[in-house]
Order: sequence, then structure tokens, then C-alpha cells
Amino acid sequence: MSTTMPKAGEISRKWYILDATDKPLGRVAAQAAVLLRGKHKPTFAPHVDCGDNVIIINCDKAILTGKKLEQKKFYWHTGWIGGLKEVSYKKLMAEQADRAMKIAVTGMLPHNSQGAVQAKRLRTFKGAEHKHAAQKPEVYEF
Repeated sequence: MSTTMPKAGEISRKWYILDATDKPLGRVAAQAAVLLRGKHKPTFAPHVDCGDNVIIINCDKAILTGKKLEQKKFYWHTGWIGGLKEVSYKKLMAEQADRAMKIAVTGMLPHNSQGAVQAKRLRTFKGAEHKHAAQKPEVYEF
């Protein structure tokens, strides 16, 4: 038995839609990371980018379990001295739910150049409308 090695030119990419309505943010993000990496394909290889494109809709209807909405904070640094910023997830989910989803998914991707390319194939939208109907995306049930 021989092992098949996927080549960059032979990879076919599909488009998938994930609906985050009434689902935990982390569960949706984990499934999106699997699709972006290509781990659901039988031809997966960790050194080759063989993932698909993912559209996540209804990010504003995703839920956070437990007390995360009140207690969890997102931190980032501006690069300047004393530039540590923070925002609570209550405010983040109310104003920028699509950004919160994107932060969760990119945290589950590899932290290298391959993960950066995979993160570019992620599209997040607050509502149910998206602008990628021409790509004929399939609804992914999980």
C-alpha cells in the first residue's frame, strides 16, 4: 500500500456554509477550523494546504456558555508602550460578533504561514445574508 501525497495543483476546493444560530461559538469555530485545514478529506496531509472555503453566517446568534459573556475578555497589544487593550465578550458579541468568530477560528489554526493562508479563506457575517452565492456553497451540517 502506498501513501498518496497531495500536490498543490491537484487540490479541489469547495465552499461550505456554517450556520451559528443557537450553537456555541467554540463548537462552530472548531468545525470551521477543521474545514479550513482540510482534515475532513481523506487526502489530508499536514504539510499541504488542502482545505476548503468556509462562510459562517448568523455569528450574532452564536452563544457563549457559562459566565463567559460577562467574565471573558479579549486582549491585544497595539505595539506602543502601554498599548495593551481589552474588550469584554459581552461588548464584542453585541457590536462585532463576526470579529469574535474570526478570532476564535484563527486561534485554532496553525500559527505559521500556512495558517495565515487558511484564515484568508474564512468569511464571517453577522446576519443570514452573504455575498458569495456565485460560488454555490453547500450547507455543512455538523
